[in-house]
Amino acid sequence: MKTVTRSCDNVSVKTDDHAGVDSKTSTSIRTRAVMVLVMTACHAWTIGCSPYQLGNAGRFPAGVRTVHVPIVRNATFRHDLGLRLTEALIREIELRTPYKVTADPSADTTLRCEVIGETKRVLTETEADYARALDAAVQVRASWTDRSGRLLLQNAVVPADDLTILFSQDERFVPEAGQSVDTATQKAIEDLAGRIVSQMETRW
Repeated sequence: MKTVTRSCDNVSVKTDDHAGVDSKTSTSIRTRAVMVLVMTACHAWTIGCSPYQLGNAGRFPAGVRTVHVPIVRNATFRHDLGLRLTEALIREIELRTPYKVTADPSADTTLRCEVIGETKRVLTETEADYARALDAAVQVRASWTDRSGRLLLQNAVVPADDLTILFSQDERFVPEAGQSVDTATQKAIEDLAGRIVSQMETRW
């Protein structure tokens, strides 16, 4: 160690050449330690206790590549509801999931749906007893199974012996505002398709 003594008004100052070196060394060690901690945290977040994938693929069951969506059956008098729901389901699956919709019945999985109800009720009336606000409702049963018939839709309230889940969607419309039962029904169908596809996500 090199020690330099300077005198100024009987005041002696000692400087240590190693002090700067030790400070730089400590800073470098701390920097490397922080980098190691950050890399470890990122690695743990990526892997986790169970496999996690970035993007929408990690939210859906693995091992599935294709989904067959038959034309939705329709038990109501509105004969176009089944086709409209089929189209909405295909759009949602293609847009939000890593799966490919196929017309092949031997696909990895099959999503079957049936429109079982369609109702309309008056919520409020004008002074002349005309409907001012109405509610359009659509009920659907859905079942997503693999080739072995195993249920893939996740829902804790579904009985063990029931392979379908009931979905119901209500939409309000006001004729005075230019809205109609057709626009309300279409909105209900689109919301139902979104809810059914959301139910296909893996439950952690």
